[in-house]
Amino acid sequence: MAVVLITGCSSGFGLATSLAFARRGDKVYATMRDLGKSAALDGSMAAERLSVEKLRLDVTDDESATAATVAVVAAEGRIDVLVNNAGVEHWGAVECLPDDLARVIFETNVFGAVRMIRAVLPTMRAQGSGVIVNIGSAAGRVPGLPCNWAYSASKHALGSLSDSLSGEVAPFGIRVANIEPGFFSTNNLANATRPAPGSPYAELESAMVTFLESSLDHGGDPAKVAAAVVKVVDDPASPRHVVVGPDAEVFIGAAASTSEAEWDALGRSLIGLPPLS
Repeated sequence: MAVVLITGCSSGFGLATSLAFARRGDKVYATMRDLGKSAALDGSMAAERLSVEKLRLDVTDDESATAATVAVVAAEGRIDVLVNNAGVEHWGAVECLPDDLARVIFETNVFGAVRMIRAVLPTMRAQGSGVIVNIGSAAGRVPGLPCNWAYSASKHALGSLSDSLSGEVAPFGIRVANIEPGFFSTNNLANATRPAPGSPYAELESAMVTFLESSLDHGGDPAKVAAAVVKVVDDPASPRHVVVGPDAEVFIGAAASTSEAEWDALGRSLIGLPPLS
């Protein structure tokens, strides 16, 4: 039985991953910033008669990250798996996206993962084992699309972090993986800030938002991402970068085989705009 600590578990990938580990009989600590938003997790636990421990954890707060980690170690004596899932997204052109929103993205998506990694590593090093799984995105493997720069950049950073971290912790028996999903049906955009009206990039921003919302609405089952996380944890030979979803494979393949001009034209086509003349 593994001791698993997961961030961002009120919905989406975090919720699905918590349930996937709990179904195996692992000891799951499902965390979220607001425990008042645990209704979906509570309902699934009750329906399937699963046991999951809930903890409040704000990955943007040093004390919160430390306190949650200390609580798990005090109760279990170890942490075998950390899943860094908590993430946010806001949209806007480089000229227009407010600095505070861009910083929120990086504070959660990148530095939130760093906080959790730093919090669990002393325990994992002492026990000589552990798996750290970062939930990245296919957006971190392809050139950025217009008006989505901050989110894409944060996921590129998370992928690079995963590579660097792997080389650092491998001598201690710790593995690192970066899961890179395509579009899956989550409510990740519920709190995303839309671009303000009156922007000189209004047509581009509107097209991008519409594309992203539609793609997520028609996306795959988050349980597939949860299954990929479990598989990575179970397989010592798993690659570090794990692409999940046929659309992710298509996007990453296209990015690797097209010129910059071709990618730019493809990006405009994806969001319903004609190529630039």
